[in-house]
Amino acid sequence: MDDPILTIEERTAINAGRWFSTLSPSLRHDILRCAYVKRYKDGELLAARGEPPEEWIACARGAVRVSSTSISGKQVTLTYVEPGVWFGDVAIFDGDRRTHDAYAHGDTTTLCVAKADFKKILASHVELYEALLRLHARRIRQLYGLVEDLNTLPLRARLAKQLLHLLRSYGVSSLSDSREMRIGLQLAQEELAQLLGASRQRVNQELKAMEREEVIRIEPGGLVVRNRDALMHIVESDH
Repeated sequence: MDDPILTIEERTAINAGRWFSTLSPSLRHDILRCAYVKRYKDGELLAARGEPPEEWIACARGAVRVSSTSISGKQVTLTYVEPGVWFGDVAIFDGDRRTHDAYAHGDTTTLCVAKADFKKILASHVELYEALLRLHARRIRQLYGLVEDLNTLPLRARLAKQLLHLLRSYGVSSLSDSREMRIGLQLAQEELAQLLGASRQRVNQELKAMEREEVIRIEPGGLVVRNRDALMHIVESDH
């Protein structure tokens, strides 16, 4: 499913990425000049745990589901990489193998830079070292934040916080009601539960409660946020 050209929407997602947009024009140009496009269908494997790293990758459309396998053989979702986010650089830096599996979630487009080209860009742009340090520092802050939330916030607040994050990344305005927004990333309740470190049953209970309170609406195609302010209030009141 390789296609040599990004669509306008995909290129916009890459250029508007929170981290990528801070790079100098010359560095962005050199990265994009040697990058190539890969397209995946839902569920296709991008990279497998234990493989040597061959590419630096950015999500341009859809999502990349990063997962691990438990001792019992069950796949556990750890995070979803959203459009505009780069990943895979850690394994290239330390020379070790991939630590997790990465799958396409929905139809997904990635922009890839081969390991050899990645190292050439590093050699010609000292700026990239500092930029990657900032990127890694942000990841560490996010990780500590997740651990803190897991240990200090009730499930209801963690769920509200996760829904707000999904809304920022995948929110689609409703045509019938401007106050409502649909979360474009379709997640099964089991997948949402894995992100929160909780059981599907408990997450289902909290979703049903939010639906009764008219904060969200559960539909066959996903979740609709009816009251964003109410979600923010749930998070803030439990902090």
